Amino acid sequence: MDSMQLQYLTYFVAVAQTRHFTRAAERVNVSQPALSKQIATLERELGATLFSRARGNITLTAAGEALLPLAQRILADVDTATREVQELAQLRRGRVRLGATPSVCTGLLPTVLRDFHREYPGIQLVVQETGSGDLVRELSAGALDLALVIPAQGGPAEEGALVITPVLVEELIVASSPAAAAPEPRSPSGGLRLSDLAGLPLVMFRHGYDLRTFTMTACQRAGFDPTIAIEGGEMDAVLGFVAVGLGVAVVPATVVANRTDLRVTPFAQPSPSRVVALAHRRDVRLPRAAAELRATLLSYLDTEAAAGTLPPRTRRYTAVPA
Repeated sequence: MDSMQLQYLTYFVAVAQTRHFTRAAERVNVSQPALSKQIATLERELGATLFSRARGNITLTAAGEALLPLAQRILADVDTATREVQELAQLRRGRVRLGATPSVCTGLLPTVLRDFHREYPGIQLVVQETGSGDLVRELSAGALDLALVIPAQGGPAEEGALVITPVLVEELIVASSPAAAAPEPRSPSGGLRLSDLAGLPLVMFRHGYDLRTFTMTACQRAGFDPTIAIEGGEMDAVLGFVAVGLGVAVVPATVVANRTDLRVTPFAQPSPSRVVALAHRRDVRLPRAAAELRATLLSYLDTEAAAGTLPPRTRRYTAVPA
């Protein structure tokens, strides 16, 4: 239905409600002859008379009675659709489907989502928490708008279909229980080397987690196969297992920054770290709400980096680590 047809229906409803051509013309802000001409055109197109004009009284014919509720519903639906689109365009309503790795959900994301929600309270936030491999697949399938992932060298083929923007570098540490013996650093600097984990019971993440891949690969490159005490956990579960002394775990420093039930032992410099990146599909333009969330995150990181208040052992990405 084009704008002219909608105009016909608007004029028809105005006459039907006022039962007067002059008052209807005033309501819709056109001249009375112009309105009469449009009504005549509508009647001609429909092949039916809509109004009876006997002795100066305007009444609806049977065809007019049948058309009125349909015209009112059409105009109401168009008005509703227009308002909803305008609200979305002005970020009063909408939805963002965001994916993030567990460490980002624990450390960085709460503050960013709080700031975004304060600015755009009408935008619904849907957060998917899982490993980067799963997030990349979800993005590629169109199930997510935006994701915070850990880009991997030689990663999944789907990554080529994504725009990946590094935003943060997280330093990794070893978490252990304060009640258990601390891992013993043997490097001159006092920090742990990866080889110092040989023989220690490790709490291992489930398959698909970036930290599992990193820990397994790093241990093997250091010349040993890790001793796994328990495996298959999510972030909260892994930290809980560590806290009760089941083993130690390699985790980002941000997830243990405010926990008093865990001991933190840093690695020797240069300490292992990983890059956190924002990703979205290359072939799909970001919805406006998702683009605003992306801008909120980048602004937060820039502000915190300039103030020197990023989470402990975390820094704004500036170059690919060696």
